Amino acid sequence: MKRIERIPHYYPISLNICGKRCVVVGGGKVALRKVKTLLEHGANVEVVSPSLCPELSQLAAAKTISVLHKEYEPGDLNGAFIAIAATAESDTNQKVADEARRQKILVNVVDSSAQSDFIGASYFRRGDLTIAISTAHRSPALARKIRTRLEQDFGAEYASLTSLIEEVRSELKQRAVIVSGNDWQKALDLDLLIELLRIGQREKAKATLLGNLETLK
Repeated sequence: MKRIERIPHYYPISLNICGKRCVVVGGGKVALRKVKTLLEHGANVEVVSPSLCPELSQLAAAKTISVLHKEYEPGDLNGAFIAIAATAESDTNQKVADEARRQKILVNVVDSSAQSDFIGASYFRRGDLTIAISTAHRSPALARKIRTRLEQDFGAEYASLTSLIEEVRSELKQRAVIVSGNDWQKALDLDLLIELLRIGQREKAKATLLGNLETLK
């Protein structure tokens, strides 16, 4: 009977990887998915693999990623901020995880949640609003299903709302007006604000938000 890995309760966190060295060990389709996500977030990506799938080869040819065309060996993670073990060989993935831990580098092992310091959530963006769903890797399919449903509920107007709130916060800060977190919660009449933004009434939405905040003074 196959032993079931004990899956930890992961701490939800957002990492700034912009400009940081992130190493992906592996050159196949799984590695490609990891590489694309890292690139979307501004990482400096290095791939370690003796062979690459066509899409990774294209990224390498365009100098979008750097590549060590060889089998993984200890030392390949030197200076990395995070490491991802994405080969089809469990032994190699284990070696990557072991080195990462020795060097205190955060590591994700694609075939072992128990060996991973972090896992990637299923997520989508609306401007600066990011909504992520995780099942602690118990059912990635369920996470994707929930994400697809939420994508229908959270349209582009939520990007506008996030931008609008930042604009109002900046204006209030310039006027030395302090608003507590609880007051922000009370002032954010989501149904009304979202509807106004959906029909293009941004200035009215802004006036509504400011008016709501004013009544809470």
